[in-house]
Amino acid sequence: MTMWDASLRSSLIDRAGRLKDSTKPAWGKMNAGGMMAHLNDSYRMALGELTVKPRNVPLRYPAIKQLVIYALPFPKGVPTAPELISRCEGAVLADEQRAYGELLEKLASVTPASRLADHPAFGNLTHRAYGVLMARHTEHHFRQFGL
Repeated sequence: MTMWDASLRSSLIDRAGRLKDSTKPAWGKMNAGGMMAHLNDSYRMALGELTVKPRNVPLRYPAIKQLVIYALPFPKGVPTAPELISRCEGAVLADEQRAYGELLEKLASVTPASRLADHPAFGNLTHRAYGVLMARHTEHHFRQFGL
């Protein structure tokens, strides 16, 4: 599963469109609009449109990075960079759903030769690793909201 797969992006847009303001999360504090704002900002970060302060954490070590990105399940309730949750509280779901489709179109133009921003926790990621990480992160939050 990778964000570079056009059929996955299409499926994600369809699923995001089914989200309602009334949809409650299975865990966590975000509402539906906040979750979409969080995902949108994580894509903006990857595209270099949103600067997020780097963190010096063990996730930067290659072996740990590979395990987390490709194998381990995403834990619930992990602390998130403040820049990636700053818009959650006031986010309007319909606006975020529109922005979501636009951001996935931008991601469609990313090639292996494209330069993506360093991840604040993982550091420099390959095209493949970033695609997998974004897809898994999105699935994690879509499961949170029953999508």
